[in-house]
Amino acid sequence: QVQVEESGGGLVQPGGSLRLSCVASGNIYRTHAMDWYRQAPGKQRELVARIRSGGATEYADSVKGRFTISRGDVKGTAYLQMTSLKPEDTGVYFCNADITTIGGWGNHQYWGQGTQVTVSS
Repeated sequence: QVQVEESGGGLVQPGGSLRLSCVASGNIYRTHAMDWYRQAPGKQRELVARIRSGGATEYADSVKGRFTISRGDVKGTAYLQMTSLKPEDTGVYFCNADITTIGGWGNHQYWGQGTQVTVSS
């Protein structure tokens, strides 16, 4: 009923920038918070950034001042602008969308498959 797809990952040198996109599609009535998580090799998945439906944002301490999360004009879209990238930012980045579906009851979490970000010289 709902699909979430990330794009925009790749290989970038330290100090570089990338912009990740997340698109949720399908039987969507309303999109609430949208989050970006990342998972580095051998580590647990961690929350990187969150944007609530009203626009309020939250960031992990490790990315504050370097990453910016935003929502698109189209319902169910979100972006993560990443600047001053460091090798420790390497990982698979996942989008999580909190969605109420048309005809559904309550809201549920939907995950994408992830996009790889590698920061290396």
